[in-house]
Amino acid sequence: MRLEGVNALVTGATSGIGTAVAETLSREGARLVLTGRKPELTTPDEGDLYVSGDLNDEDFVRDLARRAAVHCGGHLDVVVLCHGRQVSALIVDMELADAQDVLHGNLLSAFIVMKHTIPLMPDAGGSIVCVSSRLGMVGKPEETMYSAAKGGLIALARGAAIELADRRIRVNVVAPGLTATEIIEASFERQSDPAAYRRMRESAIPMNRLAVPQEVADAVLFMASPESSYVTGAVLPVDGGYTAY
Repeated sequence: MRLEGVNALVTGATSGIGTAVAETLSREGARLVLTGRKPELTTPDEGDLYVSGDLNDEDFVRDLARRAAVHCGGHLDVVVLCHGRQVSALIVDMELADAQDVLHGNLLSAFIVMKHTIPLMPDAGGSIVCVSSRLGMVGKPEETMYSAAKGGLIALARGAAIELADRRIRVNVVAPGLTATEIIEASFERQSDPAAYRRMRESAIPMNRLAVPQEVADAVLFMASPESSYVTGAVLPVDGGYTAY
């Protein structure tokens, strides 16, 4: 119960890493406000609040913050940004609209959420955890815009960490590698030889396997909890050694 009495907002909570994070924080005692695009969500606890909407819409985020404040008695202690958007294409082939979606879905929406939730954090401080990606630190063909957005998220977190240090608000990044979420597993199954494709993708990872969502959620829990009380502006890769090359 490391987060007993803590109020936490988790974005992207409807699938994959976001779901694992929500369940983990709930088990550790946090009261949750969850958001995602699905119209409805069975929350980890009956006392939690789920609000569906688009984080690119500042009016929605402003209302989300207002509802979070009401639900949580006026303050948020932890904000975890798990949402994202990925479109894979070569630079010369990517449509401008898709590039804008990637930037909005990963970076600008994170800025909007920070803007409207930071004022809800108490004088005692708080923790913001941004879920970026290994591709925010390295390049990969057809993922240039995604890398730019996730790298921008890392830079946003580091700048915010300095800006908010005197308020005792810590801002850190967890950077997952390839993770066995529903979306990734479905993409593997669409290949002509799913098993061979999986082996090929795993062979590029020093630990020779994908992460599971719980492993990423455990890293988020560390950054959200008092155990990381003197950590801010840090990037924690959870990628099986991929970025250690």
